[in-house]
Amino acid sequence: MQLIRSLAFNASMYVWMAIVGIAFAPWAIASPEGARAGCSYYASSVRKMLAAMTGLRTEVRGPIPSGEVLVAAKHQSFLDIIVIWDALSRPFFIMKAILRFAPFLGQYALRLGCIPVHRGKRTEAIKMMLAEVRSGKRAGGQLLIYPQGTRVAPGVKRPYKIGTFALYDQMKQPCVPVATNVGVFWPKRGALRKPGLGVVEFLEPIPPGLDRATFMALLEERIETASNRLLQEAGFPVAPGVAPLSDPAAIPPEEITDKR
Repeated sequence: MQLIRSLAFNASMYVWMAIVGIAFAPWAIASPEGARAGCSYYASSVRKMLAAMTGLRTEVRGPIPSGEVLVAAKHQSFLDIIVIWDALSRPFFIMKAILRFAPFLGQYALRLGCIPVHRGKRTEAIKMMLAEVRSGKRAGGQLLIYPQGTRVAPGVKRPYKIGTFALYDQMKQPCVPVATNVGVFWPKRGALRKPGLGVVEFLEPIPPGLDRATFMALLEERIETASNRLLQEAGFPVAPGVAPLSDPAAIPPEEITDKR
């Protein structure tokens, strides 16, 4: 029965993407704010659909960053993208250039100021983006990146890529790490969506100006420690040596930013 619910949700999510994309298209063409409103509405409504149809609720914890910051997030499935996008005020991505041609997704991403990058040309794209922000041609916001470069299933270890430091060093902005456990309920592959509570948690910002070794070690330690704690909270077995789980019931209410 849960698989049937999951399949119904998966189909509804993509049909809804087309409906919202078409409905917001005139406003999105007229203004990037229309594209932002459409994407925010889609992310928010998908979270509600997910809870209603599959029993998978989502929650945002920690202080949500605003202004111009680098957001470095653990990436386990498409769900963490949806929840983070819904939480941030002006998010944008660095995306593969080929995604420009994806229906709805590519067109809306370009209107939002997401940066299409060809292989080997990320540095030039970032320099251009920073120059546009300084000149006023581009509004600032929260640049969302995934330091491991891809979706990583819970319990799987993957290295953190040095390109994260290159962005941090270029942008000279605080970096906000983000932990999650959503991959327990919405896996990297497969159609099943398990009921439960998927959490995205914004962590203590890392100040600008650190050297490469210090920054990379601090980023990985904060994300992995917090993600392992959230995995334990979801009932996922974590390798020995991680910090013990604090009582979920003892989480202060002010740390829960958005619960659905």
